Amino acid sequence: MTHTFFARLKEDIDSFMSRDPAARSRVEVMLCYPGYHAILFYRFSNAAWRRNWHLLGRMISNFGRFMTGIEIHPGAKIGRRFFIDHGMGVVVGETSEVGDDVTLYQGVTLGGTSLEKGKRHPTLGDGVIVGSGAQVLGPLNVGDAARIGANAVVLQDVPQGATMVGIPAKIVMGRDKTLDDEFIAYGTPADGLPDPVARSFESLRNQLNTLGERIIQLEQELEVKKADEDENTSSNSGASTGT
Repeated sequence: MTHTFFARLKEDIDSFMSRDPAARSRVEVMLCYPGYHAILFYRFSNAAWRRNWHLLGRMISNFGRFMTGIEIHPGAKIGRRFFIDHGMGVVVGETSEVGDDVTLYQGVTLGGTSLEKGKRHPTLGDGVIVGSGAQVLGPLNVGDAARIGANAVVLQDVPQGATMVGIPAKIVMGRDKTLDDEFIAYGTPADGLPDPVARSFESLRNQLNTLGERIIQLEQELEVKKADEDENTSSNSGASTGT
């Protein structure tokens, strides 16, 4: 059990080394990264919480919050290789469940919207990235490899691999299969995210162009039909005069 505990802590350090290009050494991560310190406090507070030493767990958690500015409830369930970048203002509620290889940035809240006992906080699948300032609220599910944009407010389930932005958050794109093995900082690809408003205007513009082309086609057909009718009228008039 002790070996597993410390192996988990080593994995946490490795996750910082792999996902933060500013990390120069494991010693630097251990001494200078509040995100790692918060996870360290969480591991100890959660161990106490699971043994029903709830007051001790809360005390360790509260001390960790004071030292790091990151609040992780000892009752939360957090997977392996959890990465908190910068971290100030991160809040993870009691019934939150976080999968493996999840990344949170500063100001993220995994919060509850109910005063009832039971499941009140979100569940994040494996490989989820939540950008700075995002709020994921309620007992909803965020699918594996989903990305939540900065300052988004998520109030509904997120499909696997989707990217969510806005208030309230909406899906703007699916998962790019070419990015499956690539870490995307802040959940935002290097070439940016599509603007949903711009996409709406582009759709309207395409519809107007299609309608315009159709009107021109109908006008041409109408002119041809009118010319045929005039020609028929002239022919009938000539035949009547000859008679």
